[in-house]
Amino acid sequence: MRWNTVECTGWGRVHRATSQVARPERLSTLSATLADTPAPGVGNRRSYGDACLNGDGHAVDMTRMDRILSFDRQTGVLEAEAGLTIGALAHVTAPQGWLPAVMPGTGRATLGGCAAMDVHGKNHHVAGSFGQHVLSVTLMQGDRRVVATPNRNKSLFRATMGGLGQTGVIAQLKLQLKPCPGTVLEVRERRIECFEDFIRALDGSQADYVVGWIDAAATGAHLGRGVLEEAQLTRGDTPPRSHSRKVPMDAPGFALSPPVVRLFNAAYYGRIPPGEGRARTRRIDDFFFPLDKIHDWNRLYGKRGFHQFQCVVPLDQVAALREILVEIAEAHLASPLAVLKRLGPGRAGHMSFPMEGYTLAVDFPARDGIEALIDQLEQLCRQAGGRLYLAKDALAHGEAIKAMYSEHGDWVAETAKADPDGAYETDMTRRLTLRSAR
Repeated sequence: MRWNTVECTGWGRVHRATSQVARPERLSTLSATLADTPAPGVGNRRSYGDACLNGDGHAVDMTRMDRILSFDRQTGVLEAEAGLTIGALAHVTAPQGWLPAVMPGTGRATLGGCAAMDVHGKNHHVAGSFGQHVLSVTLMQGDRRVVATPNRNKSLFRATMGGLGQTGVIAQLKLQLKPCPGTVLEVRERRIECFEDFIRALDGSQADYVVGWIDAAATGAHLGRGVLEEAQLTRGDTPPRSHSRKVPMDAPGFALSPPVVRLFNAAYYGRIPPGEGRARTRRIDDFFFPLDKIHDWNRLYGKRGFHQFQCVVPLDQVAALREILVEIAEAHLASPLAVLKRLGPGRAGHMSFPMEGYTLAVDFPARDGIEALIDQLEQLCRQAGGRLYLAKDALAHGEAIKAMYSEHGDWVAETAKADPDGAYETDMTRRLTLRSAR
């Protein structure tokens, strides 16, 4: 197998790495490659930090292994290679009455990446995490092929879901899809005037899909104001596809300066009529993956890149979440991208992010002062009994992460059995010393 020297970044573009990268197209080629040079598997590198990087080492790019292997249209059981993106899968199966049960905020995440991060979606309170709908996963450990299911090799399965690719290269997955009546959703948007109202709205929503945009620059009586979106899949004609755009260059530093962010947020909030808001029909891809229609949107943050802070805190820690939001608003460093959701208890692995509570995700341009702010937010999250999302992290401290994930020790033990030589370690696992117990 040919190895090429490739400079890679996470989606946030704050971490970079130069690696030797192979791109197999078949399971047989993947097996031969790993037998000769064990290395971690990577997908489209949509993780924001360094989870998908292996600087000065080798990495196996799985994106050419993107075939649907089987699909039972009666039961919705589908088997596919790990390099298939979840957006491409939804595009094929939704017109046939089936949809991935859980989809993250980008359709460009591979199925292997979705499992390795045990991603959640706008329906986590209803459907749980991605890994809870995986019927089996095929791992390549060197040239050894291992199949794990929720009942067979159960500990290995739990270490793999949300396990950052540390139990072997995810080669294939069998998924249980969910029935869907059509390829559109009926979406209702309404203004929420403050943080407390937002929490009440999230708690009271009966919709299958619920997500909130937060004005992270608002302070005082307007702290936490935003727009709540509630949606249901429905029958109907597919609206016209939105035109996609491409960001041709890195934006200048002033593009996301505090005055610009405040103006944008005010306009975005004001576009929704007060009172009952508005209802509209949206395509599946436009609702689930709104930023995918802007190619290379991460370049809007400039050449220094950006960080995302995403935490979840338990239901009884609303005061702590409010304190986190106050810190963010008063720092005047946030971008317009800030999301608030309620999560249910569902999680499939030892290192899966979700817990029953509220999750807040905020993007920050990589500027002076941001590392100190995120460090403070990390401490507040830990004190509240919450945890950080490793798919987004670039700055966390290893001891804090190990304390946040109560099953970390079980995961360490299982990864040591699956990968005793540390062949699948990445820049993130080394930075956080995740493969070592507390």
